Amino acid sequence: NTVSNLIFILPPIYGAIQTYKDGLEKRYLAAYLCLTAVGLGSWCFHMTMKYEMQLLDELPMIYSCCVFVYCLYECFKYKNTVNYPLLFLLITYSFVVSIVYLNLKEPVFHQIMYGTLVSIIVLRSVYIVLWVYPWLRGLGYTSLTVFLMGFFLWNVDNIFCDKLRTLREKMPPVVGAVTQFHAWWHILTGLGSYLHILL
Repeated sequence: NTVSNLIFILPPIYGAIQTYKDGLEKRYLAAYLCLTAVGLGSWCFHMTMKYEMQLLDELPMIYSCCVFVYCLYECFKYKNTVNYPLLFLLITYSFVVSIVYLNLKEPVFHQIMYGTLVSIIVLRSVYIVLWVYPWLRGLGYTSLTVFLMGFFLWNVDNIFCDKLRTLREKMPPVVGAVTQFHAWWHILTGLGSYLHILL
C-alpha cells in the first residue's frame, strides 16, 4: 500500500515538468503538484499508520479536487486570467472542510466532502466531452472508468477485508500481493487522476 503510491508521485512530477517546459498555465502545474502531494501524503500514512500522516493523505485529496474543479470550470476562459470568485469559493470549501474534519475526526465526513467534489468533477467532465470537446471522449471515459474501477476495488477491500486477508494467507505470495485491493485503489485512482489532468 505504500509503494503503490508511486503512481501518484512519478507521472505527475513528469506532467509538472512538461507543463512548465511547454509554458502552460499555472493551474495545470498546480493540478500535477497537488496530485503529487496526495501521493506523498498517502505514502507517509501507509508507511507509518499514524493519524497525523493520515491527514497528509486525506486533506490533499480535498485540495487537489478543488484544483481539478477550478481547472474544469476555467477551460473556456481567456488564457492567463483568474476567476477570483471561484478561487475564493474553493479555498473557503477547503478551509471549512479542513477545520471541521480536524475537529470531528469523522472519516464519513471526509468521504462525503471528497465524494461531492468528485461528483462535480465527473458531471463537468461528462458535459465537456459530450457537448464541447467530443474528440476527448476516449480520454474522458478512460479516465473515469479507471478511477471508478479503483473506487470499486476500494469498496470491496473495505467490505471484505477480513475475508480477503484470510484468503491471502492460503495463496502463494505473488497471488496474495495481486489481491491487495487497497493498493489497486491507489494505482487506478492515481492513473485515473493523471489522465484526468491530461483531459
